[in-house]
Amino acid sequence: LSHLTHIENPPFLCAPQQLLQSDCCKEQKPLGHHSQRGLLFTSNSFDVISDDAFIGLPHLEYLFIENNNIKSISRHTFRGLKSLIHLSLANNNLQTLPKDIFKGLDSLTNVDLRGNSFNCDCKLKWLVEWLGHTNATVEDIYCEGPPEYKKRKINSLSPKDFDCIITEFAKSQDLPYQSLSIDTFSYMNDEYVVIAQPFTGKCIFLEWDHVEKTFRNYDNITGTSTVVCKPIVIETQLYVIVAQLFGGSHIYKRDGFANKFIKIQDIEILKIRKPNDIETFKIENNWYFVVADSSKAGFTTIYKWNGNGFYSHQSLHAWYRDTDVEYLEIARTPLTLRTPHLILSSSSQRPVIYQWNKATQLFTNQTDIPNMEDVYAVKHFSVKGDVYICLTRFIGDSKVMKWGGSSFQDIQRMPSRGSMVFQPLQINNYQYAILGSDYSFTQVYNWDAEKSKFVKFQELNVQAPRSFTHVSINKRNFLFASSFKGNTQIYKHVIVDLSA
Repeated sequence: LSHLTHIENPPFLCAPQQLLQSDCCKEQKPLGHHSQRGLLFTSNSFDVISDDAFIGLPHLEYLFIENNNIKSISRHTFRGLKSLIHLSLANNNLQTLPKDIFKGLDSLTNVDLRGNSFNCDCKLKWLVEWLGHTNATVEDIYCEGPPEYKKRKINSLSPKDFDCIITEFAKSQDLPYQSLSIDTFSYMNDEYVVIAQPFTGKCIFLEWDHVEKTFRNYDNITGTSTVVCKPIVIETQLYVIVAQLFGGSHIYKRDGFANKFIKIQDIEILKIRKPNDIETFKIENNWYFVVADSSKAGFTTIYKWNGNGFYSHQSLHAWYRDTDVEYLEIARTPLTLRTPHLILSSSSQRPVIYQWNKATQLFTNQTDIPNMEDVYAVKHFSVKGDVYICLTRFIGDSKVMKWGGSSFQDIQRMPSRGSMVFQPLQINNYQYAILGSDYSFTQVYNWDAEKSKFVKFQELNVQAPRSFTHVSINKRNFLFASSFKGNTQIYKHVIVDLSA
């Protein structure tokens, strides 16, 4: 048959010689040609074949659709052709084939797909897998794209040649309030999230609703101008360090019998005047937390747990208006063990690195990070044993640096006008870095292992972001994005198979 413009469902209920007669196809009544064994379509102008196009020919054995202009074939085009032995789609304009198009063709022994312009991407991965296990004879076919596979035999490819798994952060839930810090913690075999609300002055605790599959309010601590709510679980007891701009900062304890938070301690107001960040850490079975103070008269101070409460252990440099503190462990030489370090960021000097002295049980000033003025915050991550840091700058370029044994070395720069957070996150085997901005979209980067650097792959619309936190619950992974000017946002980490 020739000179057809399209094949629709189901033309072959008509006799082949009557296919072009509209009355026959309109009625779609069997005309006694179910025993048709072979059909040939050549030199036609149709470019699409729809589902169930051959439903009226269950005994068809030979089907030749050659030298046409076919660009698209539906997944169920050949449904019902259980007796089909030979199928030719040679010399058309096909760039891909839908997955499972040959499903149900159990009698198929010969397939000819030559003369098409196949694009060997993830949509065609299934064909490579099918070629590996089918008993049918398939003539050699070649890729026309992408460039790295051009003119390569498709049956020489392996499913491993296709990288079809991608990820994305999909919007999951909005929380109708502004926020600053967001932390997650495990307590009594459950996962919780605590969010600092600066304008209401609250620490809001969230838990996972296993029925509704959303986060819901669990409890709260009411304060004034709350900037950080830092949870710390010591043995089986939950404590929360609440940092406030006014009214002093306090430590709360979770009372299991009363089922509420009880204030147990005030943090000395003479040292902590304008807290901006809190980090908790454990060294040699001792628990500590450090508060970065951003006031001119304040002291960034380390507090140590003594069994009954937290008490001042060491004050670091004063008068520098520290904005961030980061705890990490690095080795000074390849042959030495990693030791605890602190990096303090300040608006008035370069980031300063402190090293833990085991003999004195104190941190000592070691060095700074050169050529990095005006760093707002430093956050670290590890890849294959190497330690990296993300340095956030509000004006200029933010940076990724790698620890080289004696100093941090430049790896990558990111334009970051208006950035106050550059947060590395690891979710399963994926390493991300999220660069927020007060003036444009938040940029999400994914770590490229071959290039040993981050590559941009997604944008998020978050107003004035201040923190990004990974929360894992019931094998689900979420990204919490705080916002100083808009709603707090929750994204779900989604894995997508492009070959599906």
